[in-house]
Amino acid sequence: MSSHVDARPPSPDDQVTHGHGDTLWKRPTVAMLKSRSFWIGNYDYAALLSVKNKHIPFFAPNQPVPVLLALILGLQHALAMMGGLVVPPILLGGAAGAGLTSGDQIYLVSACLIWCGLGTLLQVSRIPIGKGYYIGSGVLNVIGTSFAFVNTGLTFLNNEFTRGNCKLAEDGSKLPCPEAFGAMLGTASVVALVAILFAFTPPRFLRRIFTPLVTGSILLTIGLSLMGSGITNWAGGSGCQSGGLCPSDNAPMAAPWGSPRLIGLGFLVWISIITFDLLGPPLVKNASVMLGLIVGFIVSAACGYFEQSTIDNAPAATFLWVTRFPLSIRGELVLPYLAAMLIVISEGVGNITATCEISRLPIEGPRYSSHVQGGLLSDALWACLAGLATVPPSTTFSQNVSVIALSNNASRVAGYVCGVILLLAGIFSKIGALFVVAPASVIGGMTTFLFSSVCVAGLKILSGVHWSRRNRFIATASLSLGFAAICSPSWFSNFFTYSGPNTALRGFLDALTLIVEESYLITLIIAVPLQAVIPLGEDDVVPVRDGEPVEVLGRTKSARYQHSIEQVDGDEEMALGPVDSK
Repeated sequence: MSSHVDARPPSPDDQVTHGHGDTLWKRPTVAMLKSRSFWIGNYDYAALLSVKNKHIPFFAPNQPVPVLLALILGLQHALAMMGGLVVPPILLGGAAGAGLTSGDQIYLVSACLIWCGLGTLLQVSRIPIGKGYYIGSGVLNVIGTSFAFVNTGLTFLNNEFTRGNCKLAEDGSKLPCPEAFGAMLGTASVVALVAILFAFTPPRFLRRIFTPLVTGSILLTIGLSLMGSGITNWAGGSGCQSGGLCPSDNAPMAAPWGSPRLIGLGFLVWISIITFDLLGPPLVKNASVMLGLIVGFIVSAACGYFEQSTIDNAPAATFLWVTRFPLSIRGELVLPYLAAMLIVISEGVGNITATCEISRLPIEGPRYSSHVQGGLLSDALWACLAGLATVPPSTTFSQNVSVIALSNNASRVAGYVCGVILLLAGIFSKIGALFVVAPASVIGGMTTFLFSSVCVAGLKILSGVHWSRRNRFIATASLSLGFAAICSPSWFSNFFTYSGPNTALRGFLDALTLIVEESYLITLIIAVPLQAVIPLGEDDVVPVRDGEPVEVLGRTKSARYQHSIEQVDGDEEMALGPVDSK
């Protein structure tokens, strides 16, 4: 094996050798282990820290890289995703969700890091299972916890407290409710079985369902729905809005909800993210969200906001199943989670396609289809098993595609290093404790930025839609109820008045209520059928090939289906649908 860095673009022969093979390298010899090229190579490391545009050589997916470069790029991928990865467990397990104890929340963050690290190792691999099928995409995709289930989960958990299934303290604060959290995990694991079937569905069929009009609308409503949680945390947290101090009266440096110093902490994180992205070199830009969060950690710790005893009491190391939650299935979550799983599937197709394209691999043909099939199967299996591992459902993260673009490195070695780093970060549970004890304002400053970037990704995708009368009508019909659910989240709560003993009926009616009041779910359920039944109009057809009309379902003059992607710091940032046929 040679770690020599070739500055020229890869030739077709290089692509066949490095891009299409499944073997990363030969077993290193003693001579290789003693060589400088194996450990350091001749890579221009200064280019990663330079604010000027410099030529960076390209590494194909199966091309070996020097050990030092692999460590740097693997850490870069881990930092780019870690800020978004920890958000779902913090929201679902904290005061905004199940109100779990600080010890359980620390475990939950660590478990998510461990599970996503292991999932990344599987996703980057390419394991044949016979008859041309694989597990793992075989390209540099990473796994993180999905935002698609967060808002539905928060609604369900808060409803459990409202109904009395979960208990409140005398002061109105939430008591830990692991039973409701376990019901959420169990239902998600069962519903994820459906995703395994979709892993064997040809990508072109999935793309016809999840066109840019659908995915852009879904991303927009997901981001808007989550913004409420982000800004609530920015002002101090969800458990202290009605009175008292945040996060509690006896917490260090407690302050009223919305006080200037709490909002200032969140603003510090928010402005730090912007500063790092504006002024930083490529290595810093890719990790701007995590670096902004670290700034918030440092300042809040120095000012005495951290509860040191929680960090001290956290175990030095942990692993999965150290804490467990009673798993169950709740009928009202099945339909909403099924719709959310469809979104996860569309994310997977979009992200894998984007990675193939930026990795200079074909995005058509049998090889491409095998990458998508293997990636979707790996993604579906990991989401299905996540509940059994006490972790919310996972999905592929797309912001790491931008890391590949800026670093010009598509080598799977960096993906393996990223997975190991996430795994170690989860095992050393003091790291998880930092996220739990950090003031809600610090987390809120980061999550508000993340959720806004999801909205912007949706707007970007929608801007590429061919706005014919048909597409305008579909968007108007679906987003009308989607936006209604955001503006008045409980508007449909009193529609069903059944209060009898039939728990199955009660669960079904609760599921319908949850779907109508969940903006992205009702948008999806309205948009997809309308897209299928409304005929094309004259302005939906453009002659672009040999005088024959070509249907325009997304972007103008579309003759084939591909994918477009916009970098955001979360897991719902893909676009599926037609692009220009050039």
